[in-house]
Amino acid sequence: MIRVLLVDDQPLIRSGFRALLDLEDDIEVVAEAADGKEGLELAREHLPDIALIDIQMPVVDGIEATRRIAADPALAGVHVVILTNYGMDEYVFDALRTGAAGFLVKDIVPDDFLHAVRVAARGDSLLAPSITRKLIDRYVSQPLDTGAEAGLEDLTGREREAVAFVARGLSNAEIADHMVISPMTVKTHINRAMTKLHARDRAQLVVLAYESGLVVPRNS
Repeated sequence: MIRVLLVDDQPLIRSGFRALLDLEDDIEVVAEAADGKEGLELAREHLPDIALIDIQMPVVDGIEATRRIAADPALAGVHVVILTNYGMDEYVFDALRTGAAGFLVKDIVPDDFLHAVRVAARGDSLLAPSITRKLIDRYVSQPLDTGAEAGLEDLTGREREAVAFVARGLSNAEIADHMVISPMTVKTHINRAMTKLHARDRAQLVVLAYESGLVVPRNS
């Protein structure tokens, strides 16, 4: 059972997402919160698998709530998925760095929303196509982060290759096909890379790959 916490200051948004989730046999909404502070309290109480958190909220916003969840060892199993609007892309990068596992735009179609919740529950990164394009566009014009580049020195060749494919948005199965190895071996490479780079999840690996220059945006 995938346990979900909904955190959004708009009751209609929460009720709409809850109505969809409650229809699924493998998903349970364990709690709802109207602001980030309440969301943090409920996250500690219920320890959900997924916290769907709006970016703009009163009291404590989504970025700060994400940062506090990522910094709390007791909440290490909570995957934060940020809920955002198309016009909110300037917040995406900060939330990725603070520990968000991914992003969903609020006009997502129901089937894609349900699929996204299950993907996030597996621990995979989740970036909407519009968000990914913004992420890549940003790194086209930015200088390389020498600190991030130095961190890659600890990776083996195969780990670097796996991280590069993650940054391209490939699934473990697709990476396995490209590298001609098993999906389990891919997972091992990625997990070791995350440990060495101190990345909380695959989404942060994407950021590191672009910041370090391991992956060069195709439109650069």
